[in-house]
Amino acid sequence: MNLSWQIVRLELKETFSISYGNYTFREALIVSLKSHNTIGYGECTAIDYYQINLQEFVQKLEVIKKQIELQKILHPQDFYRFLLTLELPSFLRSALDCAYWDLFGKLENKSFSELNAIEIQQLPESSITISVDSIENQIQKIKNSLWSKFKVKCNHFNENNIKSLLELNYDIALDSNGSFDKENCLWLQNEITSEKFSYLEQPMKKGQENYEILKANLHSNWMADEDCQDGTSLEQLKPHYKSINIKLVKCGGLTPALEMIQKARSLNYKIMIGCMTESSVGISAGSVLASLCDFADLDGANLVANDIAKGSQIVNGKIQLSEKPGLGIEII
Repeated sequence: MNLSWQIVRLELKETFSISYGNYTFREALIVSLKSHNTIGYGECTAIDYYQINLQEFVQKLEVIKKQIELQKILHPQDFYRFLLTLELPSFLRSALDCAYWDLFGKLENKSFSELNAIEIQQLPESSITISVDSIENQIQKIKNSLWSKFKVKCNHFNENNIKSLLELNYDIALDSNGSFDKENCLWLQNEITSEKFSYLEQPMKKGQENYEILKANLHSNWMADEDCQDGTSLEQLKPHYKSINIKLVKCGGLTPALEMIQKARSLNYKIMIGCMTESSVGISAGSVLASLCDFADLDGANLVANDIAKGSQIVNGKIQLSEKPGLGIEII
């Protein structure tokens, strides 16, 4: 194999505002694995609140390049076991794992679903993110949208705003990105109308000292994001969260995500396949798991003004899986 990479700047269609800050662009590391004139692609983005530094990733790739290029073309699970020996950050490991699945599928002329015997019977619709804004502007964006599912971002708790959203006849999830406190969450989970939200994602800052007051058996469908990095925390989180958000870069790629989904199902979690703000490289990777999940939040490429790739698409919330081999990714 030949390993190469590039850092690209993804300009956003509009300012992306969440409790962590305001963003007008994202930098993304695109990893390429080439063999037999065939290329597989993977992606990870620079996320400041995860302390992701792409230049550090590039330095790491330069160190491990020869080790990767000496690997024979084996099954992706074997390649992933090799990746684990390199002790890489999960974001970088995910980019390499996804690139290899894309390459391997293209070489085998089989899609990810075929390689993993996934029967695609029904795909959940993806939500579109409504950034932090005045409640009036957020509601107007919802009403003007062609999408049918919405994830509304908020920065701190506002009971009047929440009641305004609950009065709408739309499929709405609430994502506070850790900006609520314990008192807010106690009110929500004891408020029967909170059942109208499809889920309430990562209400407080991560940590057991916060989530221990959440009750999975009450009204709110609490969904763990930062509190659920990989499959190791699933049993501990079960009394507190009904749902989990699986992001490939958090857990380390498609290979561990498959295992995580299986374990989460055994524990009766509801599962969402999520994303960062990323190009169609990352979204195409996440999309191949959508049929195994209850929720999808794969709007990342729809927020980008200069998408660099083609593959699976999310059109007004409808997931249109690529029928091409691997992950179906092509760089434009």
